Amino acid sequence: MSVAISSPRLVDAVDIARAALVAEGENPGAHTGAAAEGEYAAAHYFDAQVPGYRGWQWCVVVAGAPDSSEVTVSEVALLPAGDALLAPDWVPWVKRVAPGDLGPGDLLAAPEDDPRLVPGQVDTQDVSPLDVDEVGQVSAEIGLGRQRLLSFEGRADAAQRWYDGDFGPTSTMARNARHSCGTCGFYLPVAGALHAGFGVCANELSADGHVVSAEYGCGAHSDVKAPEGGGSPAYDAFDDGAIEVVARPAEPVGSDGQSHA
Repeated sequence: MSVAISSPRLVDAVDIARAALVAEGENPGAHTGAAAEGEYAAAHYFDAQVPGYRGWQWCVVVAGAPDSSEVTVSEVALLPAGDALLAPDWVPWVKRVAPGDLGPGDLLAAPEDDPRLVPGQVDTQDVSPLDVDEVGQVSAEIGLGRQRLLSFEGRADAAQRWYDGDFGPTSTMARNARHSCGTCGFYLPVAGALHAGFGVCANELSADGHVVSAEYGCGAHSDVKAPEGGGSPAYDAFDDGAIEVVARPAEPVGSDGQSHA
């Protein structure tokens, strides 16, 4: 239900509302209407011509006591209209950070409730199949070592990301390779539960320093054979000096003294 304004003077106070904006150093546009703001107040709206605020409007609230002819200005505000240009919804910084944003000297703290991390005493089952003595398992149970460890979910997410990335088996490089990283001499397997699936490349001419899938591969595998001779990797060199010299047979000579081949 609409609220009636007790005195027409509040609706008619367009000049008073405009003067309040001018006194603030603004340049209001056309008056677009007035609306009740309680029984003894009214809001006047003006087009706003403020750079960067497309579709916004000035709002000036005026008020007056019931037994007084005086009109006072209660509030001045810049408000969005129906088609106003608005800022996008605020997103927490932890959800805005993307790979590559971290620079030298920057600090990036993991949230306390980060699902990728768990307290150091939690068993994350991050034990290499080669750890027959289960040293890592015992260390986790008694709370030794790091304060926080990668959770099972965090480890699984990383493994999937690496597997699907540029150094996984589905990349263009891997699909065109004859050998896989798991059999390469430059392959350094990671420790823990991902030991069998991932390692770090130590070949400076290939994926040096990157985590690679054991199923990834490239043309710089340690088992690639060097070409024989001085040719290209695909073809042997052609030795144009290896020519066999043979004697040409003598041509028969006829009674006329001419050669008859």
